Amino acid sequence: MRIGVVGGAVLAVALAVAPAEGQEREVIRTGIIPAGLPLSSAVRVGDLLFLSGQIGNIPGTRQLADTGAGGQTRQTMENIKTVLAAAGSSLERVVKCTVFLVDMRDYAAMNTVYAEYFPRDPPARSTVAGTGLAFGARVEIECIAMAGR
Repeated sequence: MRIGVVGGAVLAVALAVAPAEGQEREVIRTGIIPAGLPLSSAVRVGDLLFLSGQIGNIPGTRQLADTGAGGQTRQTMENIKTVLAAAGSSLERVVKCTVFLVDMRDYAAMNTVYAEYFPRDPPARSTVAGTGLAFGARVEIECIAMAGR
């Protein structure tokens, strides 16, 4: 029974984000993601933007802008702003973020900087910690936003 419920929930989510008939899937490209990686900065489907996870890299390189969680969060948020702008959207239109940390002890430093970018009515958010992120990053953030038209 539990598998049926979970499977049904996954199917419902997949159908909710699948392009409806006549809806196009538009890939948003920016210079943020280092060359040679098999991902797009974002994908627009209907009125929603799905941003790939961003880290605090110097745009177009694999070099992190800072070694600490706070500095990486700041660069990550700047990278997110750039992707949103390229898609005609903005931080004010973000509805959901997922934050990935290497170490939950970085939560306070990340949260302090993150709050500067969402001072009022912040989006829904989840934060999880794992064992590693791309290029040795301490923070990665992915977002879903309303597309600008």
